Amino acid sequence: MSDEHPAGGEEEFREEEASLVRITLGPVVWMAHFIVSYAATAVVCAKLSTDELVWLRMGIAAATLLALGTIAWLGRRSWRQWRHGNEDIWEDPAATSEDRHQFLGHAALLLAVISFIGVIYTALPALFAATCR
Repeated sequence: MSDEHPAGGEEEFREEEASLVRITLGPVVWMAHFIVSYAATAVVCAKLSTDELVWLRMGIAAATLLALGTIAWLGRRSWRQWRHGNEDIWEDPAATSEDRHQFLGHAALLLAVISFIGVIYTALPALFAATCR
């Protein structure tokens, strides 16, 4: 028996691995933004004076812009993966590995959209809160 894989097998595996990373990256960015924002707020409100709220807000704004940029980039890549090579995305009677690849792109796109909205909602308290109380 031979241990050789088909030439396209490794390429297909790398593409699917990248798709799975794209699926998880959006929610991970959202989670990291959530943890950093709320942990920084807790530390500033518990240990420091309220004069640092301006710096906290600017830090949360910078982290929010970075997270939104990352998720937008991820969403654009997922959109291209979903639409790649199949303009008629609703009509494909034969299930192929390309269909799975497009489905993973679609799932990653939807998770990126949800994560984008989640990051915005995570940052809203910093916009409206005037004090730590």
